[in-house]
Amino acid sequence: MTHRSTRRTVILATGASALLVGCSKYGDEGGSDSSSDTTSPKASSGEELASTSDIPVGGGKIFKDRKIVVTQPKKGDFKAFSAICTHQGCTVNTVADGTINCPCHGSRFSVENGAVKAGPAPRPLPAEKIVVDGNSIRTA
Repeated sequence: MTHRSTRRTVILATGASALLVGCSKYGDEGGSDSSSDTTSPKASSGEELASTSDIPVGGGKIFKDRKIVVTQPKKGDFKAFSAICTHQGCTVNTVADGTINCPCHGSRFSVENGAVKAGPAPRPLPAEKIVVDGNSIRTA
């Protein structure tokens, strides 16, 4: 009995190859160019984000290009969180009245700890590490 290729066999084989290629991690052997830039879009370690005077007490500032929001819930107490909403991945766009606010579906997060204050976000904003050195706020 001879095996003949059908359209279904060809599509399944091609699809499986595409899935395997799509699942490889950037920078894996054989799938990347060693000269490629593999840095994250987030701020590099030690990079200055802002001056402490740029962050209002009870509020915060969003660094969209770094995907980080820095808050100052109480005078001298600085926090940082991901600026990506845990609902559907939108970037938060305002910090007001003690919350970090997402424009897409109305989720609001606490400036104190990133906790969900209003849904539909299912989880808090993940904390980001920062270092306050004098008047400078830097990534850790």
